[in-house]
Amino acid sequence: MDSISKPVSLREHVVPVEAGEHVVGAVWLKQTLALALADGRVLRWRDGETESVEAHGGGLLCVASDGARLISGGDDGRVVATSAESAPEEIARDPKRRWIDAVTMSSSGSIAWNSGRGVQARDDKGKLKSLDVASTPQGLAFAPKGYRLAIAQMNGVLLWYPNTEAKPDFLEWKGSHLDVTWSPDGRFVVTAMQENALHGWRLGEKPSHMRMTGYPAKPRSLSWSHDGLWLASSGADAAIVWPFQGEGPTGKAPRECGARHAKVTRVAFHPKALVLAVGYDDGCILMIRLTDASELLVRPAQRGSGITAFAWDKLGKRLAFGTEDGAAGVLTLPGG
Repeated sequence: MDSISKPVSLREHVVPVEAGEHVVGAVWLKQTLALALADGRVLRWRDGETESVEAHGGGLLCVASDGARLISGGDDGRVVATSAESAPEEIARDPKRRWIDAVTMSSSGSIAWNSGRGVQARDDKGKLKSLDVASTPQGLAFAPKGYRLAIAQMNGVLLWYPNTEAKPDFLEWKGSHLDVTWSPDGRFVVTAMQENALHGWRLGEKPSHMRMTGYPAKPRSLSWSHDGLWLASSGADAAIVWPFQGEGPTGKAPRECGARHAKVTRVAFHPKALVLAVGYDDGCILMIRLTDASELLVRPAQRGSGITAFAWDKLGKRLAFGTEDGAAGVLTLPGG
């Protein structure tokens, strides 16, 4: 990317993948792309060959991955692991068949998911712990280091150590918190809210608040830069990128990247460079370099084909995407 000095099109470097169904999530399992589909299937693509396997007997609602497995939750009350080659394997089943609509994984292979008003966490050795919370748990995210789980819910975020008896800490802020993410250095926790805003806490003995407002829609897609200094978000007609240098974004204006007459639905930072993939509700995809705001067209707008999923491979050489109408594709960067 650094050799590109002016905006050009990358369209000719995209290989289409026919998913045939709304793409809920996309992950790379080494050289295999796995697309989680809304009808309960997982489509595996490698070197142009595809196969689909049935993961859920109903709708697939949420996805997480550690690079070795795709973990999915469904409206059949099941948590399922799908690898690059083997058949899907059931990890857990809710006895009341309550929906599993939030799931997360840690880099060490720990898994957590919601069901009803409870959260279950299973560590990398298979030890399972449960926690009942005051309101329906929404977003889940493990801390970048250590076995600690953030649980977004009504009026704040719980920070829970599943393998201790310690009472979870509660970060309070009025309103409905839908998604949650940790900064790569573990200093910040940020939520996406029902109220078209982000809210953040700088952790410490006395956590301090950060309000990030002004969105015309809910900012449901969040992505940290590889250096942890920027947080990109959807929810506007440009990608809104907040600065997290020093004490965080309080009192600082965000960057606005890729402004168009369409809403941004997905954002994904490159794993090694300050390059941001931005997907819109009209199907367009731009790649934007933060250093000079140069824009590269990856996919032109296509009616009814809003972007619903992004996945960079580990080295940042390939970007996969999926859409609401069942189209998908893989961009291989030139020279990559």
